[in-house]
Amino acid sequence: QVQLVESGGGLVQSGGSLRLSCAASGRTFRMYSMGWFRQAPGKEREFVAAISWSGGSTSYADSVKGRFTISRDNAKNTVFLQMNSLKPEDTAVYYCAARIFGGVYGSADEYDYWGQGTQVTVSS
Repeated sequence: QVQLVESGGGLVQSGGSLRLSCAASGRTFRMYSMGWFRQAPGKEREFVAAISWSGGSTSYADSVKGRFTISRDNAKNTVFLQMNSLKPEDTAVYYCAARIFGGVYGSADEYDYWGQGTQVTVSS
């Protein structure tokens, strides 16, 4: 069992940056593949980025490629999402997710644990 707590969301102007963090409980964080998803009002949850348990592999949605970077610090049980050049269409609740072992996964169905989410609002 792992518990996930996101932080770092907020209101930012278009073109700005935010860094989201997802802190995980437990001593086995390094064994978990991690992902970031987002859900805008009236839309389905969508994949944003993922990182393998080792950190050696990453994957991004086309809509964020080149602007967002996912990383992890296993010593701090934390995964990050650095978001640059933010656009109004990035506005959503952002969730982190975890699954034990594995590579990178773009489907929400692949993940076993979810955080509560953090709101990101990008004004134009």
